[in-house]
Amino acid sequence: LETTMGGPGDGKKADGEVDLYRDTYVRYMGYANELGEAFRPLIPTPVVWASYGVSSLYVLADTKDKVEKTAKKFSGAPEKKRTAEMIEAGVDTCLWQALASVVIPGFTIHQVVHWTKRAVVSANAPKALVSSVPTAAGLGAIPLIIHPIDELVHWGMDNTTRAWAGPFKKLWMGEK
Repeated sequence: LETTMGGPGDGKKADGEVDLYRDTYVRYMGYANELGEAFRPLIPTPVVWASYGVSSLYVLADTKDKVEKTAKKFSGAPEKKRTAEMIEAGVDTCLWQALASVVIPGFTIHQVVHWTKRAVVSANAPKALVSSVPTAAGLGAIPLIIHPIDELVHWGMDNTTRAWAGPFKKLWMGEK
């Protein structure tokens, strides 16, 4: 499966096709929960939860898009092959996006904000700094964590689910 690692606009395929969910600013919807976590000290908790909803909708929309593109690509293939390819595309996209766009970055930014706030509180800093410094730290961490997390998730999936996909597809299709 083709993936885009950089920011919007730098992941066009060789044929010039632009992927709405990976090559445009729509991709930033996947980072909504990171913003929610960074602003956690300043906003109501339900707004943080809503940011996870936005990111999760992005994951589902990208997954649906990749499954539909795969269905179109394999429209002339035997039904079992087409179904196997669609399942692989859906699982790969959903798992990658869930881990790289929601779970790992959300946890990471949450921890940056949490531990920064504890440090600011233990330093007896003025009340205004107790909320603003952790938020600034969370926001500052976002661009630093994106690419390493993307690489980690690619590596992890290349060595697990993606490595297993081929044998499972053969089993599904009754091949040896």
